[in-house]
Amino acid sequence: MTCKEAERLVMPYIKDELTDEELGEFLTHMESCTECREELEIYFTVDVGIRQLDSETGNYNIKGTLEAAIEQSRQRLQLVRCIKIARYAVSTVSIMALVITILLQCRIWIQWGLL
Repeated sequence: MTCKEAERLVMPYIKDELTDEELGEFLTHMESCTECREELEIYFTVDVGIRQLDSETGNYNIKGTLEAAIEQSRQRLQLVRCIKIARYAVSTVSIMALVITILLQCRIWIQWGLL
């Protein structure tokens, strides 16, 4: 991901509008690019600050809030990966069970002389 692409995704990230694929690439880029990370911090600070003024909450640890949001995004990606792996495993086991069932049924038909 280029810096220009990452900058374009800053506001969608803050608004939680990124797809899982975009989110993964975005977080990877933010870890390696200090300039884009600073841009994210600025936009995040402004967005959170405005929301806090509107709701009159007193949480002033905006950088900590950003770190928590990034960690939550990473955990979401990890959960999505685990779900994909579980789906793959269940699909594989289901197909194997179906094949074994068909093979056993064919064996029974052969023994009875139906095939």
